[in-house]
Amino acid sequence: MTDIVASPMDSVPPNSKPVTPKVKLGNIIMLINPMSGGVGNGAADQARSILDEYDINADIRTVDGDSFDQTIDEAVRARPDALLVLAGDGTARTIATLAGQNNILVATLPGGTMNMLPKALYGTGDWQKALRRVLEEGEPREVAGGAIGDEYFYCAAILGAPALWAPAREAIRSGKIGQAFSKARLAFNRAFSGRIRFSLDGKPAEKAEALVLITPLISKAFHESTPGLEAAAMKTADAGQALRLAANALFTDWRNDQAVETRKTRNVELWGRSHIPAVIDGETVPVGKSARVRFVPHAFTALALSSLALSADALGDAD
Repeated sequence: MTDIVASPMDSVPPNSKPVTPKVKLGNIIMLINPMSGGVGNGAADQARSILDEYDINADIRTVDGDSFDQTIDEAVRARPDALLVLAGDGTARTIATLAGQNNILVATLPGGTMNMLPKALYGTGDWQKALRRVLEEGEPREVAGGAIGDEYFYCAAILGAPALWAPAREAIRSGKIGQAFSKARLAFNRAFSGRIRFSLDGKPAEKAEALVLITPLISKAFHESTPGLEAAAMKTADAGQALRLAANALFTDWRNDQAVETRKTRNVELWGRSHIPAVIDGETVPVGKSARVRFVPHAFTALALSSLALSADALGDAD
């Protein structure tokens, strides 16, 4: 059974706040996974309290347990004006993909651990703040991405042994130093032990410790309107470079390292002697010994803040 925590669809509280005029938001469905690390059991009630402030009809549905897939499928079939998602990184990525395939506007609020996609779209890891801003300022924004087989990513894919550094870096950011050292030790035992081979857009094969593919949404090397992925190849010549790159992967922007080469690409083939470690949008996924990656110019349409609004927020934070 689908667990619904909602006001009736035909009842809107009087004297409600107006919603964004940039898109129709008559009826929405909000999917919440209370088991996600950044959500919690009280999220449905908190979301209902916020949604009731606005001139909008909203169903809030929890997704967990045996009804997980059914709840998501029912929400997609209902074809609301917008589908709001408060869940972990993997669930948000899955629902964004389904929404894109069914031409449904979707807002992926920060409810996971790394929250790469929500932070890129809303500039915050606070889901309640993001929800209010989406309702008041949101507008349609086409999001490009990449696909590794059936797995889509909208921020970045790290392919190769250095993908194992991602959990260690996140543990450091969360202040979990003991966990960070444990994950770093595991990563270092595997990192730089075997290179992957790759080909960009059919060009001759190259070798690297890892290949990082970055979407236009967060690329610093290419403008968002530039069609293609930013391909950053991590190449090291000796143990000293490997140690430096490992340190940069943990503490700084690794793309600034002199052992990293950046180019633009639309299609990638890669292979290795063993299974290739992979992290896409902060989530570890199985890839196998070979993979093909393609650029997806329009993966889904997000209900998001404009690039100008996000830029203004960044300038305000800097001040």
